[in-house]
Amino acid sequence: MSTFLELDHVTKTFGSEGMFGNGQVTVAVDDVSLSIDEDEPSITTVAGESGSGKTTLARLLLGSHVPSDGRMLYRGKDFTKLTRRERRNFRREIQPIFQDPFESYNPFYKVDHVLDAPIKNFKLASSAREKKTMIEDALEMVGLLPEETLGRFPHQLSGGQRQRIMVARALLLKPRVILADEPVSMVDASLRATILDSIRRLNRDLGISVVYITHDLTTAYQISDNIMVMYRGTVVEAGTVDAVIPSPQHPYTQLLIESIPQPDPKNRWGSEPPQQNWDTGDTQIAGCRFADRCPAVMDQCHTTKPAQYLMNEHQLATCLLHVEKGEMTNPDITSTFQTEKETIKAIPADMS
Repeated sequence: MSTFLELDHVTKTFGSEGMFGNGQVTVAVDDVSLSIDEDEPSITTVAGESGSGKTTLARLLLGSHVPSDGRMLYRGKDFTKLTRRERRNFRREIQPIFQDPFESYNPFYKVDHVLDAPIKNFKLASSAREKKTMIEDALEMVGLLPEETLGRFPHQLSGGQRQRIMVARALLLKPRVILADEPVSMVDASLRATILDSIRRLNRDLGISVVYITHDLTTAYQISDNIMVMYRGTVVEAGTVDAVIPSPQHPYTQLLIESIPQPDPKNRWGSEPPQQNWDTGDTQIAGCRFADRCPAVMDQCHTTKPAQYLMNEHQLATCLLHVEKGEMTNPDITSTFQTEKETIKAIPADMS
């Protein structure tokens, strides 16, 4: 195994208690350890509601945020100690796909510009002919016809086309990892399957690992091998999607899954207890961060911080309900992830 990226007990906080601060510090990511292996590419979902810390975690992996505590390692080396050449390689090998594709374009340039720029910046082509071939191959990989795409301005293309161009842009750089932050939330439901299938083929055919950030557990289950569920900066449950989704062990994950609409109108959605004081941003929470919302809360949940407990070989939960299971000895949550590809799930054409 060859570790490409690693977060080692990483914590990220925002806010300040200094002269110009308001005295409030928010913990966006709280003591997370995980790794991305270069030799075993997979698709990992980071799921959770708004404010759970999933986008901050992605920005830590992207290098745009520096940990407040802990370390991020790139190919075994502390990210803060990389040379200029190593940082350049890092920027090429890990590529983002953002939520709103339109914000990624300059409306004064044709869409060709976002494809030309990385080739020029990283000197990927030795001639105009080679550059043209690279761009056309990348577009065709994501299901776009070059003659119907190039030479147009962003507003002349649909949201799905713009998003697939951003996938093609990432593909041009031959990355090892793609960070896809809500890549289908801004496009029509009919286009989601197409975009997600493009991302999945990059993993399957080109060996690119994907970190897929979403609040939609339905699409997460369809395309992912593994899943991390976050709540207020904490990883509350993790493992393979085949272990976590059918049998969630943390009350928060259970509520998320119960909230998924069912096709039978006779089925009632699950109800959630009222929220209480959960958006304080306080770093001095002694116990479980989900205690004020948890339907299974116990007295010790307010005073004792739960550890990560191993439910089985491919599932962990950070909940005192499972203290009898024993704490995990390996802090890296990816130790519960799937290491070998199994049957690929089909993505329904009418997936919403």
